[in-house]
Amino acid sequence: MADRFVEGICPRCGYQDARGDQCDKCGNLLDPMELIEPRCKIDGATPVPRDTTHFYVRLDALQPQVEKFVEEHSPLWSQNAQSITYSWLKQGLNARSITRDLKWGVPVPLKGYEDKVFYVWFDAPIGYISITANYTDAGVEGGQDWKKWWLPDSKTDVKLYQFMGKDNVPFHTVLFPACLLGTGQPWTKLHNISTTGILHPLTLLTAEYLQYEGDKFSKSRGVGVFGDQASLTGQSASTFRYYLLSSRPESSDSQFLWREFISKHNTELLNNLGNLVNRVIKFLNSKYQGILPNYTQDTHDTAQIHKFEEDVNQLLSAYIENMDAIRIKHGLRLAMDLSTRINTFLQDNKLDNNLFNHFPERCAATLGAALNAVYLLSAVLSPFLPSTSDAIDEQINAPRLAIPDEWFVGDILPGHKIGKAQYLFKRIDEGEEEIWKSKFGGSPN
Repeated sequence: MADRFVEGICPRCGYQDARGDQCDKCGNLLDPMELIEPRCKIDGATPVPRDTTHFYVRLDALQPQVEKFVEEHSPLWSQNAQSITYSWLKQGLNARSITRDLKWGVPVPLKGYEDKVFYVWFDAPIGYISITANYTDAGVEGGQDWKKWWLPDSKTDVKLYQFMGKDNVPFHTVLFPACLLGTGQPWTKLHNISTTGILHPLTLLTAEYLQYEGDKFSKSRGVGVFGDQASLTGQSASTFRYYLLSSRPESSDSQFLWREFISKHNTELLNNLGNLVNRVIKFLNSKYQGILPNYTQDTHDTAQIHKFEEDVNQLLSAYIENMDAIRIKHGLRLAMDLSTRINTFLQDNKLDNNLFNHFPERCAATLGAALNAVYLLSAVLSPFLPSTSDAIDEQINAPRLAIPDEWFVGDILPGHKIGKAQYLFKRIDEGEEEIWKSKFGGSPN
């Protein structure tokens, strides 16, 4: 049987429903033969052991090389990934079987072993390389462009970043690097890895998951909204992306709550971000026929613009620092803080008909700074909400701005013609909460 069809008690932590390949509670990889009181997941029968021949990767022989690799690269990794990896190394690496007696999978390409396939977690990471080969060469046989990524020369700087759930960490920080090191070739190896949560230093238990309304997501029970069901709510991908990223379980469990989903959409996406962009674009179209006025003529209060630029650059610097460190949730929070700061700037300057009619130079300076800041805002939001950034850039009528190391008013120059205003988001009725909770709450027993 496949490893996952064997369940039992984990020999490491005592968890009652450990699988034959891994324990979901303590995260340790297992062999089905290690399970206490093993049972078949399908019918509950006790599996019968049989002798067979398998191929192994000698992780024990590769441990010194793996330890050196981890020591060099792990300071950049998330705390979760570091803890899991060092726990493995401390326990000592053992030779691991990389073949299975199954009917499905990638066949072992050796005569006499055609009835065996490779274990998925030996085979799957190699797929990263083959996917690159197919993508870069468009499937053309004999193409070598993939080597620029996976076997680069000394002049080419390639860094591999990976993002995943914590249960997949050891395959990417230990097993796959060990296989690459074992070939003796200079393969591109993991540079940085981002996972959610932290490992408890005493119990070594990880429990950082996204829960659903106080329950566990379960596709079999119909509990929770999944990717192929999200469109049934009628809400945009941007709303789901924003909510899930802002709720990312980086240090503890987090909950998917429809009440919070609606609240974040209405208060943060609609009121903060959407209304900001709409206010600036509509004002320019209404008062200036969509043409950005000369915003360099106001000489009475240049200190305020300089203070605005200073504040924006502080947020930008923190954003870049967090994104470089793959602190995704913090990066998104700082992007929204930038939106809040632009809103405050407009409120402080009282952008309205009075400013337009009686203080034209101040009004133009305010709009020039605000539109340029919104252009930067679109850029820093693009990793999180790409379609929303596309819509903002379309209204500004400008190509995507490359995120700068330092920002100042001047990317969009006077005389630039903007596009038409369009709403980025629409308010969600609070009554939808009960409808969605019922729809995605699972079938009654």
